[in-house]
Amino acid sequence: MTLPLVANISLLFAEVPYEQRFARAAAAGFTAVETWWPWPAPVPPSGGEDFLVDALESAGLRLAGLNLYGGDLGAGVRGIASDPSLRGEFDANLDAVVAIARRTGCPVFNTLYGQRRPDLSDADQDAVAIANLTTAARRLGDVGGTSLVEALGRGLNGAYPIETAADAARVVEQVRDAGGEAIGFLYDTFHLTTSGDDLLAAVDAHVGLIAHVQIADAPGRGEPGTGTVDVPALVDHLWDKGYRGAVAAEYKPTVPTEESLGWLAGVPHLQPLRSSG
Repeated sequence: MTLPLVANISLLFAEVPYEQRFARAAAAGFTAVETWWPWPAPVPPSGGEDFLVDALESAGLRLAGLNLYGGDLGAGVRGIASDPSLRGEFDANLDAVVAIARRTGCPVFNTLYGQRRPDLSDADQDAVAIANLTTAARRLGDVGGTSLVEALGRGLNGAYPIETAADAARVVEQVRDAGGEAIGFLYDTFHLTTSGDDLLAAVDAHVGLIAHVQIADAPGRGEPGTGTVDVPALVDHLWDKGYRGAVAAEYKPTVPTEESLGWLAGVPHLQPLRSSG
């Protein structure tokens, strides 16, 4: 048995425009992809949802992960869940995400927490975030999905309060205590390494909460083999500890994407790429 392998097309296959990356991923041998929120607003433009579904179907791909709208990522925004002034945008986006979940069967949905606003208390922002995440977990759970909480690398994303595995696990437990059962921890090797976590110890401590894994090396966020992360050992450890969810390649290739995939040959517990021949 192997763990399902997913291509993150927001970072991989960036040699071509976004709409061409679905076919490019399929040609490289992937059977499933994940993506950050593809649009610059909480609600897709007219025809946007159909575009996403049609692109997946045309390429013969499954949608294995989707980010909720996280604000203007290019401007450095990292989520809206904790911002009380953006409750309407969060709710509208969640409506759109649930509709996509129904049509695609996508299993996991990353909800970025949001950076601290200095004009509001941390407690007030955390209360809003837990309420929004609980709503997301309930609604996505109703359509067979799981909401995700991701820690982001320390010092990379402004005043983002969820930086370590322990931070993310605490939020997951708070949401579950509030009645949002369909929520888990998104374990990202680049961000956790950047925050100083011991990757294997984080698996040992939190494997029961891990619902999705993303792979990139650190520093630099390139493909495995370009930094210090021992990806084969990590995947073996996840397997040995009982993790059976998906593993996504979510890195910035330092060479053309297809050339960057050689690292997969050294990771036997990952699903091999489908032959393109």
